[in-house]
Amino acid sequence: MRYIFVTGGVMSGLGKGVVSASTGMLLSSAGFNVSMMKIDPYLNVDAGTMNPYRHGEVFVTDDGGETDLDLGTYERFLDKNMGKENNLTTGIVYREVIEKERRGDYLGECVQVIPHVTDNIKEKIRGTAMKSGADFFIVEVGGTVGDIEGLPFLEALRQMKLELGKDAFFVHVAYVPYLETTGESKTKPAQHSVQALREIGIQPDVLIARSPRVIGDEERAKLALFSSLPVERVIRVPDMPSIYQVPLALQSQGYRDIILGQFGLKALGESDLPLKLSLAFTGLQRGPRIGMVGKYVKLRDAYVSIVEALKHAGARLGFEPELVWIDAEEVERGNGLSGFRDLNGVMVLPGFGKRGSEGMIASIAEARKLKLPFLGICFGMQLAVVEFARERLGLRANSTELDPNAPDPVIDLLPEQKNLKNMGGTMRLGGSNIRLVSGTKLFAIYGGRDPRERHRHRYEINPKYWEALQAAGLVFSAFDYEGKRVEAIEDPSLPFFVGTQFHPEFNSRPMRPSPPYLAFLEAAAHHAGALSSESASAFS
Repeated sequence: MRYIFVTGGVMSGLGKGVVSASTGMLLSSAGFNVSMMKIDPYLNVDAGTMNPYRHGEVFVTDDGGETDLDLGTYERFLDKNMGKENNLTTGIVYREVIEKERRGDYLGECVQVIPHVTDNIKEKIRGTAMKSGADFFIVEVGGTVGDIEGLPFLEALRQMKLELGKDAFFVHVAYVPYLETTGESKTKPAQHSVQALREIGIQPDVLIARSPRVIGDEERAKLALFSSLPVERVIRVPDMPSIYQVPLALQSQGYRDIILGQFGLKALGESDLPLKLSLAFTGLQRGPRIGMVGKYVKLRDAYVSIVEALKHAGARLGFEPELVWIDAEEVERGNGLSGFRDLNGVMVLPGFGKRGSEGMIASIAEARKLKLPFLGICFGMQLAVVEFARERLGLRANSTELDPNAPDPVIDLLPEQKNLKNMGGTMRLGGSNIRLVSGTKLFAIYGGRDPRERHRHRYEINPKYWEALQAAGLVFSAFDYEGKRVEAIEDPSLPFFVGTQFHPEFNSRPMRPSPPYLAFLEAAAHHAGALSSESASAFS
């Protein structure tokens, strides 16, 4: 097993996940089997109970893990499923260490960070790596060098380097800011970041210099000097229009060959996937305007997989959709609906809780009124059912999540959720097979093949209202395989009105877009084309 460890410095949000995933894609394209792990130094056991404003999107793996959003990036770049074991947190580590101490596994020892916590970290990394059967195992450490939370993990990796010798490779990603006032890139923050890493006992094998624009040869040479690296091992990665251009940018600087050379390996084959990927997301036309109605829109990372799924579908159609972010709370206050006439499609996004929910319902009603293509995901689908029940059936409908005493609870808690005591990891989570209903729009969208899609919810359409909803014209276009849960709805009286209880975005890939997202953008493009001849030419 060969290990590649990716660390970061200066500040978070640099794109370590994209660099890690790009590294995996380049090695996979060279014929090697690659798997990955994300280390998150927070004390939460998983990301499931965190507010999206604190954490961003919770990515759901097929085996039901509520993980960091970087696992979604790994899956999209490798076109390979990750599992809950591919995300390691401080909470997981300390829980296991304390459980061992309580059982008496340490036989009277004084339990300490070194060696007990660090040994547990190494065991978790090695165990997941060996289970994967990969040739390369890439481990990304969240946060930045110098964070107190990350120190036990970095110490564990330092020890692994001693134990692995030539089978360990360190990549450090550091930021090189550009000062507009002086017109120069400043390397000092990155130098200090490398220095902090070396003080821990880790010497990077490659430095990835992230920057707003390409750094010059002089700055590159300075970074190499103060990092004790040959200049060719300082790889320049400026901001790019698309993350899918990063693998080719790395490869063009010899990054993959540096890694293989360190391990004494040569490529087993050559794939042109990095080039194809870069070309697919370059030079795209401006696409239709999509209203993104949600309650966490101030932090776009809360919807990363949805945004990427729209980009994948748009690239297949030859355009990049223009996303118009709409705060559901603003709609609730009476603002925002006037701009819907300038949209070509509306998405109502996932979420939890009452805040902004009436704004989402008003947005659904407006989309219906204007006959705009509509796609509702999870919570968005549930609120579409509430809106339909109010509009078509005249019910005082709501979800019991939003109003426990709703007169007409058309959305209610899943039966197995009613006696739970713990919140973490107890939703309906992970992948399951979906049974499509023949003759529906969704059946056609998936080409008649029953898909496997992922879930993250506690509430569902109340079976007591199935008959009334269907009699009023709402079509149930998918069920679970037992026929006990509605998985998708659509309204055939409108050009495109679809809601899914599942999250199809989690299975979307850059070169293989999610079918519901692709169909939704096709409908939005046709709507844009119907508005004016000028718009129509943009999608020809």
